[in-house]
Amino acid sequence: MERKILKVGGMSCEHCARAVTEAVGSIAGVESVKVSLETGSAEVSYDPARVSLDKIKAAITEEDYEVGD
Repeated sequence: MERKILKVGGMSCEHCARAVTEAVGSIAGVESVKVSLETGSAEVSYDPARVSLDKIKAAITEEDYEVGD
């Protein structure tokens, strides 16, 4: 498993955090995701043999949030 902390821009409430958590958490190969409104970040544990970091980032942008490293 790899662990990556991504900066997520545009989140302002618990609904936002839940949307990101559900979008990323539903991807096969993602073991866990913890989203923090306070830090504007998402900590993701994933299996790089099953899912790419680009796919995880795409799931966040599809929810209309900005994502960076």
